[in-house]
Parts: sequence; C-alpha cells; structure tokens
Amino acid sequence: MPAGLIALALGGFGIGLTEFVIMGLLPEIATDFGVSEAAAGWFITGYALSVVVGALLVTAAVTRLPRKPVLIGLLVLFIAGNFLSAIADSYQAMLLGRIVAALCHGAFFGIGSVVAASLVPAHKKAGAIAIMFTGLTAANVLGVPFGTFLGQNLGWRSTFWAITIIGVVALAGIALMVPQTKQDAAASSLRKELRAFKSAQVWLSLTVTILGFGGMFGAFTYIAFTLTEVSGFDPHSVPWLLVLFGAGLFVGNIAGGKAADKSIDKTLMVILAGLVLVLVFFALTAANPVATLFSLALMGGFGFATVPGLQMRVMHFAATAPTLASGANIGAFNLGNALGAWLGGVTISFGLGYTSPIWAGSVITLAALLVMIVAAVAARRGGAEALQPAPDVVREPEGAPVA
Repeated sequence: MPAGLIALALGGFGIGLTEFVIMGLLPEIATDFGVSEAAAGWFITGYALSVVVGALLVTAAVTRLPRKPVLIGLLVLFIAGNFLSAIADSYQAMLLGRIVAALCHGAFFGIGSVVAASLVPAHKKAGAIAIMFTGLTAANVLGVPFGTFLGQNLGWRSTFWAITIIGVVALAGIALMVPQTKQDAAASSLRKELRAFKSAQVWLSLTVTILGFGGMFGAFTYIAFTLTEVSGFDPHSVPWLLVLFGAGLFVGNIAGGKAADKSIDKTLMVILAGLVLVLVFFALTAANPVATLFSLALMGGFGFATVPGLQMRVMHFAATAPTLASGANIGAFNLGNALGAWLGGVTISFGLGYTSPIWAGSVITLAALLVMIVAAVAARRGGAEALQPAPDVVREPEGAPVA
C-alpha cells in the first residue's frame, strides 16, 4: 500500500471527526454559549452547507494548481478552522471556525480521490479511494465515541484541540508521503474541468449520489429517536449503538471499493438494491431490538459501500478533467444528507412516527436505484459496457515521482 494513501486517510479521519463529533457535544456547547438547541444546530447545518460551497468554489479556484500543495493548503485551512473553534469565546466565533474548517472538506476529498487513484494501477483505483475514505469511516467507529468522551470529561474544547493536532500530523504526512508528479505541474484549466459537466453520465452519477446517500441519511438523521422511542433502547446506549453503525460503514466502504474495481455499475446497482431491502426490513422490525442491531450494521454497510463506486464513476465519465467533478460529487453527498434529513423531518411533522424517516429513506434509495439502472443502460449503449476505470483517467505519467 502506498504510504501516501495512509496520509490521505489520516486527513480524512480528522475531517470526518470534525463533521460528526460535534453531534455528541452539542448540549455542552449550547450551554457554554447560552444558546438554544436550534441555534447550536447551526454548527452542524452551517458546516454541511459550507461543505457544498467549498466542494464547488474552492475546488474550482485551485484546479490549475498542483495537487499536492493544494492538499497541504486545504489542511492548513482545516487546522485554522478547528483552532478557531477551540479558542472561540462567542457563538459567532465558533460558527466561523466551523465554516472555515468545512470549506476544505469537499475539495480535500474531491482532489484527494484523484490523487489516491493516481497512486495505484488502474485496476485498483476504486480500492485506493476506499482506503482514503477509510479515514472518514474510522472517524465514526473510533473517533466520535472517543472525541465525545474526551469532550464530556475535559471540556468540549479539548476535542477540538485534539482534532487540530490530528490535522497537523496529517499535513506532515501528506508533505512527506504523497508524491508530486509531473502531471501536477500541468494541472487542468478551469474551462477544461467545466467541460466534464457536458457529460450526461456525470449528471446521472451526481443524481445517484444525492438520492443514494439521501436515502441512508434520511433514516440515520433521526436514528436516536427510532432507537429510544421505537426500539426501546436506553438513551445512554445510543452513542455505543452508533459504533455498530460505524463498523458497518467501515466494512462496507472497503468491500464496496473492492467490488467496484471489478464492475462499477453492477456493484452500485446491487448495493442500492440491497440498501432498499435493508431499509424496508428496518422499518418493519424497528420495534425488535435484536433486529434493530442487525439493521444498523447493514444500513451502514450498504450505505457507505456506494461511496468508492460513485466517486470512481464520476471521475471515469469526467475523463481527463476529473478534479472539479470529483469535488462536486462530495458536495452531492452533503446535498443528499440535507435532502434526506428534510424529508425525514417532514414525515415526522405529519405525525407518521419515528419509523417514517426510514420508509422515506427507502423510497429515496429506490429512486437512486432506478436512476442508476437508467445510467447503466445508457452507458452500455454508449459503448462503456464494462465501465472499468480507464488507465488514463486519473493515472499519473509513468516515471519516478518528483519529491
């Protein structure tokens, strides 16, 4: 395994921790700043919206620059944002720190996906992307429970100091381990990157990302209510139950990457169909605690198994200018999160109960499957039946990397 992949995964770990750990610390932060739960919720919502903005605007702004220095610069932005959060003395300062940290999120994973794929042979590209995203899944499995524990016992600021340190270590790792190749010096122009969006397959892939992730997160956003009000679990057990969900993310991400390296479209169709069945099963058996445990793990596994394939598919059809499209797909994941959370909230507001977001998630995921089938058929008719990552999509030129 290239050492650069480990450095990229560590950066993903820190970014994933920044995004998710605040959910467990929100009560302490709201109390400290003297704001309502709804106001504190903007530390999450503001972050998500900033990820979408950063995925498009920041990626577009740096598309002509060499990738390795850009990744280092993005981690500097990440470190600065978490440092601001750690020292924030007001609600506004904390929100600013969250926004600054979020601006690097989409561009880091978008550009990092291209770099990760360039470090390995063509038949291992999706697997390399999965390894980079392992950092994000590990943040859910290990980082969030530990970060929450740290914040609850040493104060919530200690968690953000720890994330800041992780960012510094990841920056050093990328500076030392990620090679800077000749292709970096000949980065794509913005006009060339924008031409990738003329492809209908790129738009179909982005749509599948929004709907596919929207389905999973529509169910996951309100999972605490489902676990306590429907399944009957004690509220104090919820963080540890979510570790099971995180473990599913971890396994699904790796398995999905390996499968996508063999056939992207077939893998995505099978996974999305599996996720629909899992969500329906969960909705039907949510009152059974044992069945709920299986559903949590399977929902995480099938939900995140789509990530490497979806990211690789966008990069494939973006051809020789994959950077901006890759970043756009990261933004699409977050748009899916917002869509699923909104629709799940609508079903609850209509009095349909705490399993209704899961049912809504299954419908959204079914829509993703249908779009994926249409995309696959169109790709096959267009002569891309195998849809294997072409060696010249994101592969760096042969030869020794430049230090």
